[in-house]
Amino acid sequence: MIPRTALSDYGSEFSNYRTIDQLERRDYIGVMADNINSTFEHELKRLEKRVDALVGVCDQLQDENRSLKQRQDVLTSERANLLQKNEQVRARVEAMIGRLKAMEQGSGTNSTENAE
Repeated sequence: MIPRTALSDYGSEFSNYRTIDQLERRDYIGVMADNINSTFEHELKRLEKRVDALVGVCDQLQDENRSLKQRQDVLTSERANLLQKNEQVRARVEAMIGRLKAMEQGSGTNSTENAE
């Protein structure tokens, strides 16, 4: 491209060249802008796909979290029932031990009385 100062020295003879250079520059800028827009749109679509994938993962994790919380509630309830049953069994075993000791002491007293 010819510098503008050189063109002004030659007058109107090169004014057509100046117009052509300006048009080429505009076309070039337009093509660059189209390329930038195309690249931007491509990048935007790529990001959109990634965001959609992340939303899918979030949905999946929320479902899994909900399921795990329900399972935890069930297990907590089962644990409470087992602890209650364990306490009942412990109380019954202690009562049986107490009765056995009482029977043992009662039979021991009777056997001493019979021996006299």
